Order: sequence, then structure tokens, then C-alpha cells
Amino acid sequence: MTPADLSRTVARAVRSAVARGELCGVTVPERVVVERTRPGGVGEYATPVAFRVGKGVEGGPRRVAEVLAGSLSREPGIRSVVVTGGGFLNFELRPASAGELVREVGGKGAAYGFASAPLPVEPFDVDTATDLRRRVVREVVVRLLRARGIADPYDGPNVAPLARRDADAVARYGDQAARWAMLSVPPAEAPAFPATLLVQTEDNPFFLVRYAHSRARALLRNAARLGFAPEAGATPDHDPVLRALAEYPLVLEAAAHQRAPDRLARHLVTLGDALLDLQHTVLPLGDEKPSAAHRSRLALVEAAGTVLAGGLSLLGIDAPETS
Repeated sequence: MTPADLSRTVARAVRSAVARGELCGVTVPERVVVERTRPGGVGEYATPVAFRVGKGVEGGPRRVAEVLAGSLSREPGIRSVVVTGGGFLNFELRPASAGELVREVGGKGAAYGFASAPLPVEPFDVDTATDLRRRVVREVVVRLLRARGIADPYDGPNVAPLARRDADAVARYGDQAARWAMLSVPPAEAPAFPATLLVQTEDNPFFLVRYAHSRARALLRNAARLGFAPEAGATPDHDPVLRALAEYPLVLEAAAHQRAPDRLARHLVTLGDALLDLQHTVLPLGDEKPSAAHRSRLALVEAAGTVLAGGLSLLGIDAPETS
């Protein structure tokens, strides 16, 4: 089970509990937000859905959580469910195999992580904000909302405007780097435009993410020259890349609900960093022949590159084919 599967599974458990009469007076949510457990928490993932639906229910959110935990603990993809506090549901999952996850990314392409029925962007007016940064944040939040199928009117986050000196920096660094600087910090915080923004080293997050995508494309081209292609799930998994791929749909959901493009930007850095750690094991060395391990790692690289390109596109930033 992937984290995105977990979100759908919890929503289904609420509907089923209502249908069975175990929960009365509960409004079934259209979606359930599941996030990575914070440091010091229990399990891998958690959701406060019981607080959302348990108001006015006898026994309150805690009872709602206990009812849901009983049914969710029987789901084959869930290793354990623990109720903590006043009604938080905490989970450990049985992870999806690398093959399943890579095939899902391959099947959906740049739309991986989108809702099953994403909404068109056109109905939103994204040009009414006069300040450049407000306009950029609004544009990306609208894309995130529509990608996740959320039809709520745009009610914009509190966006710190650009200082006059920062507007000058935008002209100096160009649209792509300036967008990254404006979107990679929470909207309410003033963005920074450091001198390192255009430095081509992996210490620069803007460079790292785009470089990781270009490396993925280069590895695929080089593998083709060596006569082998990606093959999902042929060997043991590479956990950092798989974890970042699995969590991407949840990141999009959280970024949309919280009107926080910076969450997506940070996750792309995590995925790009994991891909760059993997890259040195993808191609055969010396007289080594391509093996199942090489084909599997190449499939992971291809999936990671696809997700990086999709995420950068949501931010309005290009994903270069070459570095």
C-alpha cells in the first residue's frame, strides 16, 4: 500500500462505518489528508480525520478513531493502526513493491499524484494579484488545487510581497531561479535571493533538482546506447527513492490543502538528492554486463525523473534534458 492508497482507504473506512451504522451523525469526507508522522510521533503516517468527522458524535473523535482503527487494522496493506491522544490515527504500512510503484508512475507520467479526475485551471483568475510574488504563488496554488481535483474557490494564503531590492534580483537571476526562490519558502515568509542561486553545485537546491532530472535523462540515453532498458522491480529496492516517490501524491495533497507550494519544492529536493545518490549504481562499469539490478535501478531513475519533471512543471519551472 502506498500513502496515497492509505488516504483513499481511510475515506472508504469512514463510508463503510456509516453504512453499517457504527457511526451515526457523521459527514463522510470527500478526501482524507494523511501526512508523514512528525518527529516523536507513532508510526509512519497519521491523520486527524476523526476530529474532522467526530464533532457531535457520542464519544467524540476518540470513539470515531477507535471504530475506524478496528476495520483499518484488517486491511492487508496496513501493518498496524494505533489511536493516540484525542483521536489521531497512526499507521505503519506494508510498502508497495518497487515494481508496482514504478509501473504506476510510468502509467500516469507527469500526472502521477494527480486526482483521478483533475480539474482544468482555466476557471480560476490568476492575474488579479498585482505584486509579482503574490501572482506567482497564486498561479502555483491554483495548479495544485486543480491537479488534486479540489474545486474550492481560491482563498489565497497570506503572501509576503517582494521588497523593492528583491524585484531587482528577479530581473538579475531570471524567471526560473526567481520562481524557485519565491516558491521554496512558506508564502508568509519573505523569499531570499542569495548570490548562490545560480551556482551550479548540489548545495544549491534549485540547481540540484533540475540537475537530477537531467541526470535521469542522461542515464536513460546512455543505457540505450549500451543496449538495455528499464525493467521495474527486477532487484531489491532503493528505499530513499521509493519513499520519495510513494509520498509524492500526499505531498501534492498537503501542498494544495495548505496552499503551500514550498512543501512541493522541498519534496523535489528530497527526491532529487535520493536520485543523485542512486545514479552511480545504474550503469555497468568497465567490462560488466547489464544485469537485472541495472535494469531495475534504471526504472527507478526513470520514475524519479518523471516525477521531478511533473513537480517542476507545477511550479512553472523547466526540467532540462541536459545539464
